[in-house]
Amino acid sequence: MNVNLDTLLSWETRYRAAFINALGGFKSVVLVGTANGLGQTNLAIFNSLFHLGANPPLCGLIVRPDSVERHTLHNCLETGQYTLNHIQESFYEQAHQTSARYAQDESEFDAVGLTPYYHNGFKAPAVKESAVQMGLELKEKLDLAINGTVLLIGQIQWVNLPDACVGEDGFIDLERAGTITCSGLDSYHTTKKLGRLSYAKPDKALVKF
Repeated sequence: MNVNLDTLLSWETRYRAAFINALGGFKSVVLVGTANGLGQTNLAIFNSLFHLGANPPLCGLIVRPDSVERHTLHNCLETGQYTLNHIQESFYEQAHQTSARYAQDESEFDAVGLTPYYHNGFKAPAVKESAVQMGLELKEKLDLAINGTVLLIGQIQWVNLPDACVGEDGFIDLERAGTITCSGLDSYHTTKKLGRLSYAKPDKALVKF
């Protein structure tokens, strides 16, 4: 298949969205937990999470255009807090179901059968069933003029994960944690590690470990 921009733009909307969303390869997929000022909880699946920096510890999250009600975005802006929760094979179907358009007063936790967990008074709920949970504080909101999306930049405030998944050098074994990945908008995958490689230098052979 050989495709140029004119062809891409001529395609039917959903076909083009499926194609472009899968084109970038495998992605992080997480459940974002929030609550509004009254404590009404919300849970939504996102595949737009990316690492932004380690000092300070920052993550970026892209939210689609605010053309319809975006409960996650509204709650993040209202309370300034949200959680990111890794998804495992045992509940990926429930996680996917959170993408349905539930009413603002209906909690996705209740609708899909997942359990809210509150960490030390943090306003936003985490997912109890998730092996890797983290709480973030919103630091910056950027409106991207090019396509109307919103970039949320959050700083990690706390992390919960199994001790056995963290190596002596700080590396997190996500396969051991059971974290899954995704491609496109609706395809979910388990992982198999090929190996870790040493720091690359021009005059030194790579070491696999």
